[in-house]
Parts: sequence; structure tokens; C-alpha cells
Amino acid sequence: MTLHEILKQSPVVPVIVVHDENDAVPLAQAILQGGINVLEITLRTSAAFSAIQAIAQQVPEAIVGAGTVLNPYQLRKARDAGAQFAVSPGLTDELLTAAREDQFPFLPGVASAADIMQALQFDFTTVKPFPIELLGGIKWILSHKAVFPHLTFFPSGGITFENMKQYLGLEAVAAVGGSWLTPVDLIKRKDWAGITALVERTLKGC
Repeated sequence: MTLHEILKQSPVVPVIVVHDENDAVPLAQAILQGGINVLEITLRTSAAFSAIQAIAQQVPEAIVGAGTVLNPYQLRKARDAGAQFAVSPGLTDELLTAAREDQFPFLPGVASAADIMQALQFDFTTVKPFPIELLGGIKWILSHKAVFPHLTFFPSGGITFENMKQYLGLEAVAAVGGSWLTPVDLIKRKDWAGITALVERTLKGC
């Protein structure tokens, strides 16, 4: 599945931090029950790779990706664990080269026109402006779309239930990333029904 096909699956991609790998499968199932099948597990905890593997093996209807990918080693380890795409907070030539060589769906993080130009040199035309709210939000996307009209954006960082619709209303935005769908307190309480309800509410608000 290509990156374009993946992002067409859902307007919002939950950005998830998993501290306990045992939470991964019920969490993924709760999100799926709410109507979203694309998940981004960030590589910010020691449980991340195990969580990706568990979801890939036990919840095959989910499209699980790895977030906060910082180098080629993490990219390939995530792929081997079962990730179907990867997302980075920034970009390096090494990371772009690895993703292109492996033909692995990859969303490079960008924060400037220079970053975008670097991504384009490696043939990546969908990028992740991050952290979008600090960069300038809607105005940042519009101004850069004017310069790079063939680009598609997946903004993340500061997007909330309250402002997501503004971003999704832009033609250049394929989808957005958000952490509000999987709050830490609900995961700690294993309130899977509460997470399902958040996902349902989010989709209705899109």
C-alpha cells in the first residue's frame, strides 16, 4: 500500500504513545471500533516496537505505522516489526535515502522551505509540517503550498479536536495527526470504550 493510499483511509491519524505493550492490541481494537484503521505508534518508549509487532500480528485490519523515526536503523526495525509506514519529526539524507531505497511509505518531517526542497530531491512529495502550530498553522501551509503547488501535507503537532477541521478544509492537506484520541489517562485506566467514543466524536467533527 502506498503512502497516498494509506492517508486516504482516514482524515485523522492517532499519534499514540504506548508505555505497556499489553495495551497495544486492545487500544488498536478500540480505535478500529470507533472507525479509524490507521495508527501511528511513536518510538518514544521501550514498548514501541513490541506494540507495533503485536498490532501487526493480532489486529491485521489495522494499518500500523511508526512515528518519531530518527534514523535508518529505526526505520528498518519498525518495518521488520510489521509497520506499514513511518513518520519522522525531521529529515536527514540518510533517512530519506533508506526510505527511498526500501520503497517504504515514509512521511518526512519538515519545518522550512529548505526542508521541503531536501525532501523533493529524494522524490518525497507528501511531507509532515511539524510542529505545525508553532510553525504558523494554516498560514504556513498556504504560503508553502503557493511555492510548492504539487506538495501534499500531513500536519501534526498542536492539532486538536477544536482546530482539526480548519486544516482538513485545505485542499493540500491529506490528513492530520493528533494525540487527543488516545489520552494517557484513558489508557492508564484501560478505558477502551472511552477511546472508542473519542474516535467516533472526532470522525463526526471532521
